[in-house]
Amino acid sequence: MSAPRKVHIKSYGCQMNVYDSDRMADLLAQEGFCETATAADADVVILNTCHIREKAAEKVYSELGRIRSLKQAAARAGRRVAVVVAGCVAQAEGEEIARRAGVVDVIVGPQSYHRLPSLLRRAPREGLLVDTEFPIETKFESLVPGAAQAVRRRGISAFVTVQEGCDKFCTFCVVPYTRGTEMSRPVAAILAEVEELAAAGVREVTLIGQNVSAYRGAGRDGEICTLGRLLYAVAATGGLSRLRYTTSHPGDFDAALIAAHRDLAALMPFVHLPVQSGSDRILAAMNRRYTGADYLRAIERLRAARGDLAFSSDFIVGFPGETEADFQESLRLVDAVGYAGAFSFKYSARPGTPAAALADQVPEAVKLDRLLRLQAAIDRNQAAFNAKCLGARMPVLFEKPGRHPGQLVGRSPYMQPVHVMADAPMIGETAMVTITDLSPNSLEGTLVPKTINPRRAVQGEPETCPG
Repeated sequence: MSAPRKVHIKSYGCQMNVYDSDRMADLLAQEGFCETATAADADVVILNTCHIREKAAEKVYSELGRIRSLKQAAARAGRRVAVVVAGCVAQAEGEEIARRAGVVDVIVGPQSYHRLPSLLRRAPREGLLVDTEFPIETKFESLVPGAAQAVRRRGISAFVTVQEGCDKFCTFCVVPYTRGTEMSRPVAAILAEVEELAAAGVREVTLIGQNVSAYRGAGRDGEICTLGRLLYAVAATGGLSRLRYTTSHPGDFDAALIAAHRDLAALMPFVHLPVQSGSDRILAAMNRRYTGADYLRAIERLRAARGDLAFSSDFIVGFPGETEADFQESLRLVDAVGYAGAFSFKYSARPGTPAAALADQVPEAVKLDRLLRLQAAIDRNQAAFNAKCLGARMPVLFEKPGRHPGQLVGRSPYMQPVHVMADAPMIGETAMVTITDLSPNSLEGTLVPKTINPRRAVQGEPETCPG
């Protein structure tokens, strides 16, 4: 009996890429491939790339240089290795990859990965294959009821794509050009995947999309379903204890989505809501379609629906034309919201985006200085938020063993890692924990006796609100 073929996938960037990588592995599993963590013993090596940050393509070429040596060594041993470049760099720079990287066998964009098994079968006969056209059919059509056997559990928590692409055309962003315009997956397909994951032991699902709050999928009743309605449907899935979604646009929060935060105990009280800048002038230049005041009103509406909500965000510093006064507005916004955490980046020009052609690009030294000051403000607010958790009782979903014997690691409702001394059979369970200590990147706690309000542990409500 021949040994199974092996696939190694290296994923860069966002949660959508992680999801896409998992689905590629699932599709290839049906072709007899098993996953390996080591590229050296793989029969197929896939780089699932991200194009958001500067020099993303150069990192791909550097990685391909290392893979070339592995492929040549395998060939000397009489073994063929296929190399695939997938994702957004493949979509944006497929022709350049084909020209520069002779080691590659398949170049496939994020909308076409569902055709990967066929492409790999054809490549030995036909040579380099490039599939980066936006197809008439979408990969969503390969993820429908009846194809659910392709989905395998990889842990207690799982991502489920519900929406892809973006119609906002922010001037700094490549997503509309690499992922296309907004597409929403049908409700029936989403529920089929969620139900299978829950049956396999997944207890937390995060619905993901480039602009997930713009979800408009075909409902089972034939009507268009918004994200708010979808959350109610997913929350009804047996076996799930937690539900999240990301990433959202501040302009797309309707009454149904806000009501879901009020009504659904399974929907965690933590919202990632990118703002990018606190300056109205810079927001307009970014084509974000809201002001700082609009953003704060969205925060207020959500907090009015559920008082223990906490927020994270994304910020860009050094956007073309940003002045010190503009930057100060971002610092003020950080303190006004009191984020539990945030991601921050220096602006990097992406080829083909409108902002790349703007005059008044900010010097790198200024961008770095602003980034460090912004991160200090974010860290200060995150530390203040974590300090509120000390002594609080909150539900923790246990995910895996910790570093020490007898220790488990789980997540709080606010995504904080929590270390607790607990037995291994509790992995996959949610239990109330008293937070006893803080570290820079995690919390420590002790199990609360089950006689103390176990209903809250099931429903995911902190007994003491740190929001």
